[in-house]
Amino acid sequence: MNLSHQGKMALLAVLFIGLVSGRAATFRVATYNVESYMDAAIGTRPVKPAESRAKVRETILALKPDVLALQEIGSRSALEELRGSLRAEGLDFAYSEHVAGHDTNIHVAVLSRFPFTARRSHTNEDFLLGGRRYRVSRGFAEVDVQAGAKYAFTLISAHLKSRRALAQADEGELRLEEAKRLREKIDARLAANPDLNLVVLGDFNDTCDSAPIRVLIGRGRHKLIDSRPAERNGDNTPSPNPAWAPRNVTWTHFFGKDDTYSRIDYILLSPGMARALVRNETYVLTIANWGVASDHRPLVATFEVDAR
Repeated sequence: MNLSHQGKMALLAVLFIGLVSGRAATFRVATYNVESYMDAAIGTRPVKPAESRAKVRETILALKPDVLALQEIGSRSALEELRGSLRAEGLDFAYSEHVAGHDTNIHVAVLSRFPFTARRSHTNEDFLLGGRRYRVSRGFAEVDVQAGAKYAFTLISAHLKSRRALAQADEGELRLEEAKRLREKIDARLAANPDLNLVVLGDFNDTCDSAPIRVLIGRGRHKLIDSRPAERNGDNTPSPNPAWAPRNVTWTHFFGKDDTYSRIDYILLSPGMARALVRNETYVLTIANWGVASDHRPLVATFEVDAR
């Protein structure tokens, strides 16, 4: 593997942290829908106000992620504006991936302090529904990340079809078809390497019991594990119903029209990746006036790996 100088420095930093702590290094992977982060007005989407952009930066700086998946980022120049602003405030992402899918306004992207050893983003996925061909609107970002001399993982990020109604097709059926295309990518990776360290994350626009999320999680030996981040507010009691998840606070999105809060953003893990998860450092960020930045709250998962 031929890494750049920046890549070598990132690996040395991980190794140093591991040596200082004795055995293991930790790193953080986050996902955040930044709600129309536009640097130029496009269609009905205005430029994101300075106050909102500042709150996005404050939120990301509070997370201190090593790898950050973004949804609803605008053009590549909007991504570079955010990246440069974060660098000026002390968080430098040396590597980036911007995915231009069928939607020409908002996109998915990945920022990383660690080097990418491969890029396989998907920008031209389509499917048939009711005899009509549709495109996956935002595409899928896919990168291999070298998080240490002995630890690497694959990250796939997506922003599935919104719950906004359309005249030509049912939004739920469109989202399900997009989820199926994404699951094909997951199955292909795990079929090639069942022990792959894989993170699948992003804004999937549906609740955990819905058909799209069940498709993404899958079943059998390639079933993904829902990391289910929650607020760090002191809740620690189990659910009174063993078939249900605990009653801790996990919502990630506020829908103003219905005045509802839902968990529609996820960090899903392959069994191999889940073994490194540090659950008490995996959470939904709570920050005052979070809604100035976005209608979503970010999630972060922390992983501990042997750095020797």
